[in-house]
Amino acid sequence: MLLTLTITSRAAFAGGQAFADAGAYEYLTGRAEFALDPKSPDLQAVTDIAFAPVGGDGKLRFAADFALLKPVDMARGNRRVFFDYGNRGNKRCLQFFNDAIGSNAPSAPEHAGNGFLMRRGYTVAWLGWQGDLQPGEGRVLIDLPVATDKGKSITGPVRVEYIVSEPNVFSLPLSGQAAARCYPTVSRDTTKAQLTRRRYADSRREPVAPGAWSFARLEQGTTVDGGGRERAVIPADDYIYVEKGFEPGWIYELVYTARDPVILGLGHVAVREFVSFLKHAEGGNPLGKGIEKAYAWGRSQTGRCIRDFVYLGFNADAAGRRVFDGVMPHVAGGGRMWMNHRFAAIMPLPGQEYENHFTPVDRFPFSYARTTDHLTGRTDAILKRPDTDPLVIHTDTATEYWMRRGSLVVTDTQGNDIALPDTVRVYMWASSQHYADPQMKEPPRGICLYPANVVVTSMLFRAALDNLDRWATTGKAPPPSRHPRRADGSLVPAAEWRQQFPAIPGAVIPRGPSKLDLLDFGPDIDRGVITKEPPDVIAGKRYAVLVPAVDQDGNDIAGVRAPMVAAPLATYAGWNMRAPGLGYGTMGPIVGSTIAFADTPEERDRTGDPRRSVLERYASKEGYVRAITQAAQRLVADGLMLQEDVERAAARAADWGRPRHAVRLD
Repeated sequence: MLLTLTITSRAAFAGGQAFADAGAYEYLTGRAEFALDPKSPDLQAVTDIAFAPVGGDGKLRFAADFALLKPVDMARGNRRVFFDYGNRGNKRCLQFFNDAIGSNAPSAPEHAGNGFLMRRGYTVAWLGWQGDLQPGEGRVLIDLPVATDKGKSITGPVRVEYIVSEPNVFSLPLSGQAAARCYPTVSRDTTKAQLTRRRYADSRREPVAPGAWSFARLEQGTTVDGGGRERAVIPADDYIYVEKGFEPGWIYELVYTARDPVILGLGHVAVREFVSFLKHAEGGNPLGKGIEKAYAWGRSQTGRCIRDFVYLGFNADAAGRRVFDGVMPHVAGGGRMWMNHRFAAIMPLPGQEYENHFTPVDRFPFSYARTTDHLTGRTDAILKRPDTDPLVIHTDTATEYWMRRGSLVVTDTQGNDIALPDTVRVYMWASSQHYADPQMKEPPRGICLYPANVVVTSMLFRAALDNLDRWATTGKAPPPSRHPRRADGSLVPAAEWRQQFPAIPGAVIPRGPSKLDLLDFGPDIDRGVITKEPPDVIAGKRYAVLVPAVDQDGNDIAGVRAPMVAAPLATYAGWNMRAPGLGYGTMGPIVGSTIAFADTPEERDRTGDPRRSVLERYASKEGYVRAITQAAQRLVADGLMLQEDVERAAARAADWGRPRHAVRLD
């Protein structure tokens, strides 16, 4: 493997501000150029590597964007690389670890936030690894090759879902997303493809007549004589056009024969070689010598990517050295990545109750521990290479237990508790949601019935990283895992949860978590090739997916209770429900909810709410601040929160936690 880094820009970060002992930081961007032998044994796990194009020297070449946020004087740093996998090409870690304003070109003081990562002395690194991204908005990109069979196009089935929430949408990219590259169709003849629609994920598919849609894009503009709008429907290999428009709230599904699969699995190789280079290379390394540890963090899509990276063996570089000493996959649930497959689609949301329900994202093994799939008899684990496997701190929210099969991380496939490896910690952040924006003001509703979940959890990231670094450096283990368990009744079937949940007047609640059936994608799925779309659902073969038990307020009993959950002003759920006309009766896309308590005892009595009112819990806003502060101090004592965050939690609680909470008192 040959890796060359070329720096294209270098600038002071945060106006040259000094961050504790680490001093000032600088922000570098550039391109990483890779050259490798596709026949190398360490690359054979990459799907379609045998079909990779090579030059006259037998080498496969590709390139990616990279960025580094580093101390100006590396001797003042902590000799650790913190690799942010980003999310769909976006830089995310400063938002969640520093409570900063998000940016794909971090430069200003507001992009430093509270400065946590800089004060600790980390070098933050980003690399483009997702090969199905379109350019735009400063995303980091990677240019990966297309697989060909001796110069001929490779073809195969592709299935895409389209769900719109507004009327008058007539045309979409075949990928379904503007920022995602499309696999072009082999033929524009709609009789050779299949477009269907259905009301819910498990509803009967209704065919859309071949004459009612086309492979085309819609162009619109103003007529030259000012007479109004004009439209043009232009044949295209990478767009779909529906003559009457997509009807909001329906699931449209297109199955077609595509060509030219990108070798997306090379994204794993790019990350492996880039991080290994930063740790070990001397010549051409912008970090110089002396990097001792490397950690990876990713949330949602990139949390799943970390799990896939480790499972496939890429945490050993070409020389057999450990790449990441510790990893922090966040809100990955029980999934891995739909990436190392032919015609894979990385961009879409993974399988949930309503959208993209039938995808290969959630496939055995689900846990870091060695377990047996009771449906197939197969035994496997994500961690199975002790010489190079990293330490793991896996964090999920309540949302992952409802929508992303999170219970399968800590149970076997029949729902029984399992013992996790000593090198793993799993924490569920109780009653919080998948995307907990530290900068949230008033919570949005989007397409759902309830305001989004307002629980603040970013302080838990900071403590977790300190714990991981201490673990990897000194061997001192983090606090024990905290997650729901069958043994103590804190992890339960949906029917039991429904009996526990309070009878809040007018509340619409889920029937249960997103189910997970055994799916048949064809006989070649284990080598990364899908031949059957849509997949067959194997009747009677379903994995056990369980949810956290709740208290009398409807808040999760087990897990790490953030201060806002320990001293609540509402029921904070990991789920939310879709609004009428948009999949009503099913859960919304990876978002939680806030169902406020009554403000006063009188209001509670009038509405028939079984939950105690705000004033029955806290006599004043000062009493609420005290309760939040006490909850924060308990987490500090447990090693799950930093002392510096106690004051921040108290400040957010002032004035009843407004504007996140709509308390109508004072």
